[in-house]
Amino acid sequence: MGDELPELSRRITKVLALDPSAPAMEFEHRWWTWGDLATTCEVLRREVAPGERIAVLLRNRPPQVGLLLGLLAAGACVVATNPERGAERVRDDLASLAVDSVAGETADLEAFAPPVRWLTSPNLSAERPLSSRSADRFPDGARRGGRGGTRPPEVAVEMLTSGTTGPPKRVPLTYETLVRVLDGTKHYERNRDDELRLRKGVIVVNSPLVHLGGLFRVVQCVNDGRSFCLLERFRVDDWADAVRRHRPRTVSLVPAALRMVLEADLDPSDLSSVRSVISGTAPLSPDDADAFREKYGVPVLVSYAATEFGGGVAGWNLTDHQQHWAAKRGSVGRAHAGCELRVVDAETGTPLDPDEEGLLEVKARQMGDDAGWTRTTDVARIDEDGFLWILGRADQAIIRGGFKVRPDDVRAALERDPRVRGAAVVSRADARLGAVPVAAIELRPGCSGVSTDELLAEAAGVLARYELPEEVQLVDALPRTPSGKVDLVAVQQLFEAAGRS
Repeated sequence: MGDELPELSRRITKVLALDPSAPAMEFEHRWWTWGDLATTCEVLRREVAPGERIAVLLRNRPPQVGLLLGLLAAGACVVATNPERGAERVRDDLASLAVDSVAGETADLEAFAPPVRWLTSPNLSAERPLSSRSADRFPDGARRGGRGGTRPPEVAVEMLTSGTTGPPKRVPLTYETLVRVLDGTKHYERNRDDELRLRKGVIVVNSPLVHLGGLFRVVQCVNDGRSFCLLERFRVDDWADAVRRHRPRTVSLVPAALRMVLEADLDPSDLSSVRSVISGTAPLSPDDADAFREKYGVPVLVSYAATEFGGGVAGWNLTDHQQHWAAKRGSVGRAHAGCELRVVDAETGTPLDPDEEGLLEVKARQMGDDAGWTRTTDVARIDEDGFLWILGRADQAIIRGGFKVRPDDVRAALERDPRVRGAAVVSRADARLGAVPVAAIELRPGCSGVSTDELLAEAAGVLARYELPEEVQLVDALPRTPSGKVDLVAVQQLFEAAGRS
């Protein structure tokens, strides 16, 4: 069966076997070895079938890392699930997936999982062994590979992303796509060898595993045979401590995290080992990038990525930064090897000339040799040297510190409250997070005593924390257009006026 598994599955197994006693993963100052990870992988290989779809409730903790790597080593399909989206939505999400197995920590499984087989991670936590948990929870009459189905081991991960014209959808990323994206990341590296060996140095992983950036970073570390320090969530003090102790040459910071580090009272010597910062997922002001370099002496290499493409398709490297940043500041860099970019007219689809503004289209080799052009919702321009500028979004999504917030989802959650007659959600610029949602709410008669804190507490049962409005204004009546629709421009002006007062 080993020869039938994808290349990445075999690579993970080989790396874990190189030196089982060597340190692989640190979490809260405790180390786990490559052998510890290998034990989890071996158990999972006996429990799951290649191609089997398994929902994984992902948190930045060792058990979930073990589950992720074990399922990939087994050639299974990881259906990434966010346990922090709000209890009701997590349950609905899991119920809609039609899987026979859900993996995660026992507390999450007990809170969210339907009555299917549970998989937990042995040897990486205080959980009971995976096999006994499986026996406990496997429903009568169900068999592995039934309702959830198995297929040839092609799809590695189904990542949840927000759609631009409809509800969130899952994007299937194949094993072949991940391998090609791993190859594409060499764009940022000076030493690009692919030798099967354990490498020196420790990478700090501070992005959420439930998002492609964090998940890919862990897979990249294991693929390269490099140890990593896992942070449960980004906090400046914890991150700075990890950087001081492990002295990585490269770190990844989404714009919101980069601004937090920029505003923190850190000694530049704390970052003395760092040669570059890679930043993506949301727009980053070139002023922030320059301020970071001035304060810490570290250049910021901006990148452009999307879940639909399996990761990065454009970005800066150190050579380009040294040669072109002064003239091209504000750009997100040039196309990665194997990727093509173009800007087209939104109405006709006609490719535009350099420096003309239109919608960005991408042809990403990592999506397959026969991949065609994929249109994004980003307004962009590309100059004659191939540098890409992202100018805005054609849809109404709010990117809050790298997390995508759909205003209609937030509005619908607020309007579920029986005390709310109507709600409108718009974006407000934020110096640290890039943008945040804010909401205007019209209450029903007789509910004037309700506070905004009460309304947000109710919405918190449905929404993730990053989706909760940063500010709520209670209005006598929502402004509306002649057709009866809420006037979002007028709502935006309400918050602009409040900010000036």
